[in-house]
Amino acid sequence: MSFQAPKGTFDWMPPRSERVLAVRDALSAPARRAGYGYIETPAFEDTGLFSRGVGESTDIVTKEMYTFVDKGGRSITLRPEGTASVVRAVLEHGLPGGPLPVKLWYSGSYYRYERAQKGRYRHFSQVGAEAIGTEDPAVDAELIVLAVDGYAALGLTGVRLLLNSLGCAECRPAYRAALQDFLRGLDLDEQTRQRIEINPLRVLDDKRPEVQAQLAGAPLVTDHLCGACKAYHEEVRTLLTAAGVTYTDDPRLVRGLDYYTRTTFEFLHDGLGSQSAVGGGGRYDGLSEMIGGPPLPSVGWALGVDRTVLAMEAEGLFDAQPATVDVFAVPLGEEARRAVFGLVVALRRAGLSADMAFGGRGVKGAMKAADRSGARFALILGDRDLAAGAVQVKDLTTAEQTAVPIAEVADVLKGKLS
Repeated sequence: MSFQAPKGTFDWMPPRSERVLAVRDALSAPARRAGYGYIETPAFEDTGLFSRGVGESTDIVTKEMYTFVDKGGRSITLRPEGTASVVRAVLEHGLPGGPLPVKLWYSGSYYRYERAQKGRYRHFSQVGAEAIGTEDPAVDAELIVLAVDGYAALGLTGVRLLLNSLGCAECRPAYRAALQDFLRGLDLDEQTRQRIEINPLRVLDDKRPEVQAQLAGAPLVTDHLCGACKAYHEEVRTLLTAAGVTYTDDPRLVRGLDYYTRTTFEFLHDGLGSQSAVGGGGRYDGLSEMIGGPPLPSVGWALGVDRTVLAMEAEGLFDAQPATVDVFAVPLGEEARRAVFGLVVALRRAGLSADMAFGGRGVKGAMKAADRSGARFALILGDRDLAAGAVQVKDLTTAEQTAVPIAEVADVLKGKLS
């Protein structure tokens, strides 16, 4: 019997795994340019952090968390999302006592016991960004723009932005009561009815067609916003428009976590089928207090790396065979093999990506390996070349071949590749 990856998980393997690295870099680059610092938190936390912060009424907490008792008798959970851990770390390290907002970005793996399907996995990867400690529509707009710029940098054109406001502690109670009155009159199963009493917004987030069909006449949160929330949301919309961001107002948009307030948003891509969300986020002004901290208004997002890769593949944005190196060296003989090894090391130290033929392959096999690597240039070195102190540089796109002094080959290749 051979082992396989657990159900709902998969392995990223070369060359496709290179796409993951490119996506992570592109999605995080706008945040890094905007002054967001990198944070890395543990892959597991005290279970209470998520049950209190994410919300006991959410599917994540009730059905999807990987929870276990460790050898010290503590209830531990693999992180199902990133925001609660980041806020916990900010509080633990006393960052609210310094300049605000605390601006952080992160990238990592997350775990949920989902119903496994394409685009919905039990182990998945996200890039996230959080601005903690400031209530300002400009911060909300900044984060949305950073996400938009990340998707644009990848060449994606099919990403759509949905925008809404969920109100605040002042106006949410009236909406909650109106929504509960509406939902109690629907034909819903017992578990969903329990949600009505705990957090009725979770019912709006129910993806089952038989539930969605009954929600057409549900009251809208935008009809219950207080004056402050209306003004806040309008300012976010104004700033996004000024930044050239296209969005769609969606008064029925809610997020699957309990901590969201005011600004909420989601990025969709229609090339992914039913799992169309590629990222999302919003404002969570009460999360710090939920987990025992002081009032700390904050906003953030998480962008799915796996789903972004799928979106890019749907748009045909990847080469069929991405190059693994720029230069591939082919030695002809034992003495040449030693010289090629030293040359490849020198090229790498000079900042070039380079590989060589291993295992004593013949010329034909070595050149096939060069083609498979996607390299732009092949370096061919034999006894005559060694005697002349030169190496044959072959352009694999044009088949043009020239002799270059070994001492100059790094500079010559840099010039050609630039």
